[in-house]
Amino acid sequence: MSLTRRGFLGAGLAAATSGALRGATTGYFGLHPFVEANPKAVFIRKTNVAGRLDFTGMRREGLHLGRSLFEKRERDGIPLTHRIVLKPNVLTRRENGQQVNWGTDADFYDGLLTSLHETGLRRFHYVEANYRSSRWSTKYDETHERLGVDVLEPQRRASDYKREVGMNWAKPDDGVVYGRVPHYPPIHEPDTWLFNIAKWRSHGMCLTQACKNAQGLAVWPFQRFCPGWAMVTGVPDHMKPFIAKNVVERVTRYHDNHRKMNYARYESTADLSPIRQEIWAHKTCDHLSTLKFGLHMIEAIYAKNEDPADPVPDFLPNMVMFAKDPFRLDLVGLWLGGHEPGNVHFYRIAKERGLTDTFNPWDVDVYEWTDAGPVKRKMTDFPRTLLKTYYLQKEGEPLYHLVNERFDYDRYKL
Repeated sequence: MSLTRRGFLGAGLAAATSGALRGATTGYFGLHPFVEANPKAVFIRKTNVAGRLDFTGMRREGLHLGRSLFEKRERDGIPLTHRIVLKPNVLTRRENGQQVNWGTDADFYDGLLTSLHETGLRRFHYVEANYRSSRWSTKYDETHERLGVDVLEPQRRASDYKREVGMNWAKPDDGVVYGRVPHYPPIHEPDTWLFNIAKWRSHGMCLTQACKNAQGLAVWPFQRFCPGWAMVTGVPDHMKPFIAKNVVERVTRYHDNHRKMNYARYESTADLSPIRQEIWAHKTCDHLSTLKFGLHMIEAIYAKNEDPADPVPDFLPNMVMFAKDPFRLDLVGLWLGGHEPGNVHFYRIAKERGLTDTFNPWDVDVYEWTDAGPVKRKMTDFPRTLLKTYYLQKEGEPLYHLVNERFDYDRYKL
């Protein structure tokens, strides 16, 4: 991975100055030692919230989880002068004439950030490429104002890409779609710690979880991973120099090879087709290969069923999942959401590309995060919440369905 020096120096100096003015304190912070010692494990915290509108309960759970997870240290940790990059999932849905949030809950987010602030951290940066279109209320703004969070302006001029202004560039490991990817400062700069706070919800790529949520860190419109060839061979002129060479040949070859392996749903005629899934998977792999995160989290206190005809439109799973490893976290989330991860192309492709060592959820150690400490569990100890998706609909299958075909993990070791 490489980083453009011009973007680093310009944005880094401004960010450092703003952090100093907010009075970053001395000392260190870190994650609970058990989490640090088990980087491949997934942790699940059961919550106790009455419903989606239980704002007090949401904040309480965020604060309580953060206080049990983040700790201030005298030594051997992340310096409190570090900049914390925050990436929640913010999504607006219009219901009954009102804008309703179905992304990371704002009150839970407030409690979580408050717990980080209590450790002595003072230099926070909110990064979201889709902020203008996804911002849904003043709650996020109030939290950011109270805790001194720098809110990124996501828009860039076409000329900024050529001059490499206001963005830090990174080169993916063996990039398939992207030869270089721009990220918003202060990402890639020294003394930064990335915190990915996703929402558990269904999407055309099956479920939006940690790996997908991270794409909003890429500078707009590079963050548009889903439109297929339209955002590869059809990108705006200012993006063309950063598309990888031989992209059409490589993506087509990989797609054809996967189809020959008789994986499920490669015959789908859905709009978000198998080739679009292949492109999305490689863009996501390119992107994640350039990033190093401190922690990934999936807020699953409440969830939305995408199927408008389902008699149960809203769910209350009442849990939060977190891990150091985003791929393993997503595997557990997929299975608990009613899906079989081996059928979701992205996670197999990530294994092929060496970004993860498994796409089998049964390989993952799972712990319940209790007040008494982490307790070893099985995935089957937690209830499944059936989050229907429009991922690669089969012929004769309802538009909203579960991707739950049996998958032979012993046969497909990759």
